[in-house]
Amino acid sequence: MSNETLRQELVELDKKYFIHPTSSLQDQQENGPGIIFDKAEGVYVTDVNGKKYLEGMASLWNVNIGYGRKEIAEAAKEQLEKCAYVSSFTGLSNEPAIRLAAKIAEITPGDLNGVFFTSGGSESNDSAYKFVRHYWKVKGKPEKTKIIARERAYHGVASGSTSATGIKSFHEFTTSLAPGFVHIDPDDPDAFRKAIEEEGADTIAAFLTEPIQGAGGVNFPKEGYLKEIRKICDEYDILFIADEVISGFGRTGKMFACEHYDIVPDVMIMAKGISSGYIQLGAVVLREHVHQDLIKYSKGVLMHGLTYSGHPTACAVGLKNIEIMENENMVENSKVMGDLLASKLKELQKETDIVGEVRHLGLVGAIELVKNQETGERFKEKVSVKVVAKARERGLILRNVVYWDKDTIVYSPPLCINEKEVNEFVDILKGAIFEVQTSL
Repeated sequence: MSNETLRQELVELDKKYFIHPTSSLQDQQENGPGIIFDKAEGVYVTDVNGKKYLEGMASLWNVNIGYGRKEIAEAAKEQLEKCAYVSSFTGLSNEPAIRLAAKIAEITPGDLNGVFFTSGGSESNDSAYKFVRHYWKVKGKPEKTKIIARERAYHGVASGSTSATGIKSFHEFTTSLAPGFVHIDPDDPDAFRKAIEEEGADTIAAFLTEPIQGAGGVNFPKEGYLKEIRKICDEYDILFIADEVISGFGRTGKMFACEHYDIVPDVMIMAKGISSGYIQLGAVVLREHVHQDLIKYSKGVLMHGLTYSGHPTACAVGLKNIEIMENENMVENSKVMGDLLASKLKELQKETDIVGEVRHLGLVGAIELVKNQETGERFKEKVSVKVVAKARERGLILRNVVYWDKDTIVYSPPLCINEKEVNEFVDILKGAIFEVQTSL
């Protein structure tokens, strides 16, 4: 069977049977899948026709160590053959889960040390909300249930995490949002104080934030913002939850983004880079005082559990992933290559008429597309959509964000990217931008 014959067969099966996440059903039926991936190695993915792409998004911000690591496959195979899965319910345990929990406690900032495992970011978010509400309940303050979250934030698609997300289109998908979530201006600490005054501090369980907003457009907090929020939380006895699903595990040039801002959250949410996408895995990590208070005050069975919490094979993969990251200095490489990539994108900004702000931290960043570089005026049409499409045709996968007034290209390549691949990234993007610019 030829590659093209295989592709056509897969396209028809895809259209008939596969409901894609966060995709257009109509576009799928009209055009089929945009790319059918076949294999991947390093920073590259290849489709069934043999076309090679540089993965400028590390898939979904998550393939941090890069593709095709045989050490991961070997770790998974060894654990699958030894003990693929056992339950962690009713006090049962397994060595990979125990050792990964200990490793996470070692690498997270401050005294974060109590680890609850999930299968991904949405589960981690919903679990965190339940934990903080349970925490206040057993502490004798059951009325503290509300979660204050930021506009433009993305936290997942489970019932609670959809409601916590500060992006309107996710709310409009469903007909019933979970109660108890309040959204505030994403840049102003005084908006948090105002919400506390309006809602009442005795009703607020936690403040929830991505240290760096990812899917909302790679938005960085204003200087001092997170430290001021931490101060307000302490002042009003409110827990601070940091969602590091996208920004964790070296993405920003430090192991966790909170380290850039000199804060330690009471609860940290993680997924994605914890396994670099090789297997489904996430976690919620509690600070010492929260963990110890739950031990002291939560009586009987902790009535929250997921079938795959502490999955032995997933945890073995997570351990090997962190080992690779540490042994190959990928966190440092994220900083060095991230700075190099951003510097080249800022050079590109000077060579074009439509590239506005370029911002980054490590290997996560964004490029604003504008009609006027001086004023920041936008085009009436969303130009980033065209640039991302042209870049894909040329062999570079990126993502655009067009919520609100944004016309933004975001990027997050694997942390193993090297200088040659950075140059390739920029050359392809430059060609795509120039091609679109001449057509405007």
